[in-house]
Amino acid sequence: MAKKYEEKRDFSRTPEPPPRQPAEGGGPLTFVVQKHSARRLHYDFRLEVDGVLKSWAVPAGPSADSRVRRLAVMVEDHPLDYDSFEGVIPEGEYGGGQVIVWDRGTYSPDEGGRLFFDDREHAQEMMRGGLAQGKISVYLRGEKLKGSWTLVKTKRGDWLLIKHRDEYAQSEYDILDDGKSVISGLSIEDLKVGKTPDG
Repeated sequence: MAKKYEEKRDFSRTPEPPPRQPAEGGGPLTFVVQKHSARRLHYDFRLEVDGVLKSWAVPAGPSADSRVRRLAVMVEDHPLDYDSFEGVIPEGEYGGGQVIVWDRGTYSPDEGGRLFFDDREHAQEMMRGGLAQGKISVYLRGEKLKGSWTLVKTKRGDWLLIKHRDEYAQSEYDILDDGKSVISGLSIEDLKVGKTPDG
């Protein structure tokens, strides 16, 4: 369970979902990318593994350019319910600021082009191994992020998020230019002026 996540939050003050024992899911593993305007604007890249969302803070956000390496700092596991969280975390609370779901979808470990969308158990086993070894390759089927990506742990202990060269790699435009939520259609700026995801 997401113990560190729970310890850092006061759920009487924050609208974030409290951790709970997740029901055993079926189908492909899921991922979510949240745009988060806390002390500094960043993106949270989250992959479902073993009933939690393994999470990395990506200060500059993902890039579809395979030549670009983006720093990704591993943070505490988040509960699966967090995959749809949008709203404003109160100032003074951990991570205070605005959050939108910038992208979401399903993913599979990518073993040299072999994908495991239909074998959840094997996919999770591969993810456990990749996390332990410090190298994960995943194939994303999101609304914005697509294709093969890798997370590589550096000697300093941080990770790098890199787009693999494939049909979805491109450098013509910045994928971050589309700043709207894939759930509500709202932007961080909309939340800052008082608009809410529930209307």
